[in-house]
Amino acid sequence: MDSIAQVMQSGTIFKKPQFSILQRPKAQLLSIPISNFHQRSSLFSRKQPFLSKMVVVVSSSATTPAEAAPEKSNKRYPGEGKGFVEEMRFVAMKLHTKDQAKEGEKEPQGKPVAKWETSVEGYLKFLVDSKLVYDTLEGIMDKAAFPEYAEFRNTGLERSESLAKDLEWFKEQGHTIPEPSSPGVSYAKYLEDLSETDPQAFICHFYNTYFAHTAGGRMIGRKVAQTVLNNKELEFYKWEGDLAQLLQNVRDKINRVAENWTREEKNHCLEETEKSFKFAGEILRLILS
Repeated sequence: MDSIAQVMQSGTIFKKPQFSILQRPKAQLLSIPISNFHQRSSLFSRKQPFLSKMVVVVSSSATTPAEAAPEKSNKRYPGEGKGFVEEMRFVAMKLHTKDQAKEGEKEPQGKPVAKWETSVEGYLKFLVDSKLVYDTLEGIMDKAAFPEYAEFRNTGLERSESLAKDLEWFKEQGHTIPEPSSPGVSYAKYLEDLSETDPQAFICHFYNTYFAHTAGGRMIGRKVAQTVLNNKELEFYKWEGDLAQLLQNVRDKINRVAENWTREEKNHCLEETEKSFKFAGEILRLILS
């Protein structure tokens, strides 16, 4: 709600023969129609009960406008000038290892992807758990617990259907398709709960899951295909249409949604990045199992 100008009442001075007394005014109650106020509404807020009036307590002891509204910080966040997605990208890149990205700050742990020893069985575990996560994300967008989730339906980045085709192909080759394992089940449950209560944090997972797959995910897919699939390219790594344009369309949608977030809500979204990396990393390591 926009700040309300402080209403001050001056004291009345009563003169007496030898001295004067400054009388403090009593607090007043003003009944003001709520329609006179501009209310800020978060893009993800639910409807609130209708209020016909609001009561404002006005006191002569109120602070001055300068005291009531502290100056806004002039701090600029990395990428802020290009839109919120750029802020998200900057934070995500910092969580990469130094051998994964030039902006990475993490020290490499374990063997680089190029030296991974993979197997069809491990890769199938990864694909099955990945499908559970994408099924969950795409189901959440369809249900749209918050109306803005519907913005991210049918973006062209969806992977659930492609993964279903790939798993069917493996089955036709005589492989047994495993049940989802703990990493995928845990992440899917977390996303379901998060989507109902914390839309800003949920959008962080949505962004990192889909965008990471179009970059590092494709590189890992090529490596595994060379090692255990005789260079077969799975549907998981194919998109209909121009992928660059599909990604840009989703960037634009996220930026529009985030325009209605406060700085605190944006920071909360960015803080969830590390958790999204943790869940995704646990699923990725299934390839080595």
